Amino acid sequence: MKLFRIRGGVHPDDRKALAAEAPIEDLPMPVLLHIPLQQHIGAAANPVVQRRQHVLKGELIAHAQGAVSAPIHAPTSGRIAGLGLYPANHPSGLNVRAITLQPDGEDRWHPDVEGVDDPFALVPEEIAARVAAAGVVGMGGATFPSAVKLNLRNRYSLHTLVINGSECEPYLTCDDRLMREQPEGVVDGARIMAHALGVGRIVIGIEGNKPQAIAILQEAAAPFAHIHVVRLPMRYPMGSEKHLVQTLTGKETPARGLTADIGVVVHNPATAFAVHEALRLGRPLISRVVTITGQAITRPRNLRVPIGTRVESLIDHCGGFSEAPAKLISGGPMMGQPLAELRVPIMKGSNGVLALTAAETNQRQPAPCIRCASCVGACPCGLVPLNMAAHIRGGDLDSAVGQGLMDCIGCGSCAYVCPAHIPLVQYFNHAKGELAARGRAKQKQTETKRLAEARTARIEAQKRAKREAMARRKREAEAKKRAEAVPKAAPEVAEAD
Repeated sequence: MKLFRIRGGVHPDDRKALAAEAPIEDLPMPVLLHIPLQQHIGAAANPVVQRRQHVLKGELIAHAQGAVSAPIHAPTSGRIAGLGLYPANHPSGLNVRAITLQPDGEDRWHPDVEGVDDPFALVPEEIAARVAAAGVVGMGGATFPSAVKLNLRNRYSLHTLVINGSECEPYLTCDDRLMREQPEGVVDGARIMAHALGVGRIVIGIEGNKPQAIAILQEAAAPFAHIHVVRLPMRYPMGSEKHLVQTLTGKETPARGLTADIGVVVHNPATAFAVHEALRLGRPLISRVVTITGQAITRPRNLRVPIGTRVESLIDHCGGFSEAPAKLISGGPMMGQPLAELRVPIMKGSNGVLALTAAETNQRQPAPCIRCASCVGACPCGLVPLNMAAHIRGGDLDSAVGQGLMDCIGCGSCAYVCPAHIPLVQYFNHAKGELAARGRAKQKQTETKRLAEARTARIEAQKRAKREAMARRKREAEAKKRAEAVPKAAPEVAEAD
């Protein structure tokens, strides 16, 4: 299969050897699970359980709200210990609404959890509905509800499903291990999604630094002529779906557009496996594989972890820290987010926990920009990061937007190659957050104005109705008075015969 070259990108040391040969292990069930209600893009789930209620594994504990949302299910059987606030797996460390579940140790499945013998006998709408009911989201980090993407067939002319097995972030190996250990499930899930999308072609793209995964998936996909397993060049950020699609098809996704605009839908291997389990076994998304690695981890591992498990439980299972980490990251080192604390829970989109030493982080103080344009050459989106950063530092966000800020995918390639060690991607993420806050403030102001105008109009309408009623009563009273003032005619007396 012919591949096409994309611009930009970098070649960081992948450092996957730390955990790549560690088979997936099941983490022992922790004492408590803290399950956030907001762990996907869209509206947070709404709890349907109460404190002290007993639930079974796979039972619905929070239902989706709105078209872009996902339900949440109990990762094991146990008692609901609380519904309240808990620190989020986010750099802010702010509290979010969460359900705390106390496992009972029995791990009993709910009796309604059952799959279908032949998912291909189902109509596409039924497959999407079952995926939605299982709470499956994009597990590569985007956490977009998968059923929404499966319904894109109604709006776009689709021809290809791409399974993004590039896993281009350094250190992370959870997708690699899943593809090596569960190839039939990944292929089956991809076939089910292709059936739901109505496409006749599946491409599984895997970077060349995963030769075993490539060989195993090729063998698993061999019986199906419409599935192609492709060896991708090792170039970060190959995992960016728009650049992956361009590499595979030679077509560029329109700015601010979707890959569906050019007929392609992209899903993660872990998402494909979750769809396989949701349809074949009826199991909702209640656990995921997470890579725990970095030179500050005593024994790097790939763990299958119940959703809601605290990060500290994963690190303890890996033998704790071999030395005090200089940096803790949720996700990969390029696009991941700093961990505020170890109490935060694993969520559906958590693919890694990194504990990096000072030697690995190589942190240096930023120096002035020398306008060498290294960042320009590295940007896979064809942007000019040094100019955007200058506008952001000057507070001119509109000019930064005009230069393509919203097209930035936040891959961090520019910051990686910057000889002045300027945290460019942090500038861009800050600016996007500020613009989002301004947008929310403007929307709130507009809504407040609309409500105020509606209230004024309602009060005026009430006053007008009151004046009209008073005028009507006044007219009625005057009419009645005039009627009473008219002398009555004397009755006629008939003459006697």
